[in-house]
Amino acid sequence: MLLQQQVNTMLLQQQVNTMLLQQQGSRVEVARPQVFSGRIEEMSVFVNVARLYIRMKMTEEAAAIQVAWVLSYVQEGIAEAWKDNLLDELAKGESEVELVEQLFTKIRNDFGETSEEERKIEQLRTIEQGGRTCDEYVQEFKKVTRESSYERRPLIEEFK
Repeated sequence: MLLQQQVNTMLLQQQVNTMLLQQQGSRVEVARPQVFSGRIEEMSVFVNVARLYIRMKMTEEAAAIQVAWVLSYVQEGIAEAWKDNLLDELAKGESEVELVEQLFTKIRNDFGETSEEERKIEQLRTIEQGGRTCDEYVQEFKKVTRESSYERRPLIEEFK
C-alpha cells in the first residue's frame, strides 16, 4: 500500500511539473519564422526557427496542425508552387509527410543540401550588375564562372 501511494505521488508530481512547464512555455516569447521563399540561404534558419517554435508553443497540437502551421510560412517564390503541389498531394493522400519532422526533411531535401557546384551555377544564373560598374560586374562574373562547370555557349546565355 505504501509503495502504491509513493508511485501515485510521483505520478501526480510529474503531471504537475508537466503542466507547469507547459504554462511557462506559453508565456515565453518565441520568435516565429520569417516567410520562406525557397532560397537556399533561408532554408536552415527557417527550419530551425520553426522547429524551436513548435517545441516551445505547439507540442500539444496534432501533427497535421503543426504541418499546416509550418506550411503557412512557406510563401513567395518557388516555395509557393512547391507548397501548392504538396497540399495537392496531401489532399489526395499521395504524400508521405504526416509529421512535422518529415516536412522539415522534405524541405531540406527539396530546397537545400546541394553540391558546391550547383550553388555556383545558381549564383551564376542570378548574378546581376546592380549598382556596380560594368568592369566590377564582369570581374565578379568571371570569378563565379571559374567556380562553375559552365563553358562557352551556356556562359553567353547567363551573361546579362
